[in-house]
Amino acid sequence: MHELVTPALLRQWMLPSPEGHSKYGRGQVMVVGGAAATPGAALLTGLASLRVGAGRLTMAVAESTAVALAVAVPEAGVYGLPQNERGSVLGADLSAVADSISNADVVVVGPGLDHPEETERLLETLLPLLNPESALVLDAYALGVWPHLHDLSLGAERLLLTPNPEEGGRLLGRELNDLEADVPAIAERYRAVVTCQGWIADPDGGCWQISTGHDGLGTSGSGDVLAGAVAGLRARGATAAQAACWGTYLHAGSGDRLTARVGKLGFLARELLDEIPGVMAELVS
Repeated sequence: MHELVTPALLRQWMLPSPEGHSKYGRGQVMVVGGAAATPGAALLTGLASLRVGAGRLTMAVAESTAVALAVAVPEAGVYGLPQNERGSVLGADLSAVADSISNADVVVVGPGLDHPEETERLLETLLPLLNPESALVLDAYALGVWPHLHDLSLGAERLLLTPNPEEGGRLLGRELNDLEADVPAIAERYRAVVTCQGWIADPDGGCWQISTGHDGLGTSGSGDVLAGAVAGLRARGATAAQAACWGTYLHAGSGDRLTARVGKLGFLARELLDEIPGVMAELVS
């Protein structure tokens, strides 16, 4: 059995109010990703976290792209990470961002990473640096390597997974045939909250389906926006399941707005960012 996520449900499950007027009271998000060829993925994730109300953003990307990304996103602190000759982020040395990782309320790993072995090494290096109370959001390549090293001690309130169906298949070791059954199976196996193509599940048996969204969301960068929205809401103090349900709805609702104006196909992932605050304002007004 699942519950439909509608505006009425979300209005009964309101997001926590920010603490005071400081950016730190709205949560700190750290995004680790962005190979030299794909820094835009980290950009989309980071900006989405700010669009849902997170207070502070830090990004760590391949060193050759860090300055350009810092200029493109002046709202963020940006650090460069060692990279190989292909521009892939190397995972063995995170000393430049160790303090940022330990201070973050939510760390997102995966957007724009492009090397499976280095991504696995990066996660092995990063996990000991996490604050015991911080949450971890995994996307893209980080999902593909997580079955090799997942740490069940993170717990459901700390681990959130944002796979597409192909990535979900890697997590289960088989193709996904029925999202209503398969997404809860991923949540149970990894003791995580999972959002996958409009279905959300937690490891305790909760299951939700988003009541909106169109095929236009299947575009490059769309998943990076979703990961950032979920991360930003979790950083603001939402529970993991609440962040996943709200974030997935805001992502889909933003697609609906663009569909009405542009059409079902042809809008860009970066255009979703500008729609998110308006969708959220309608829900909280």
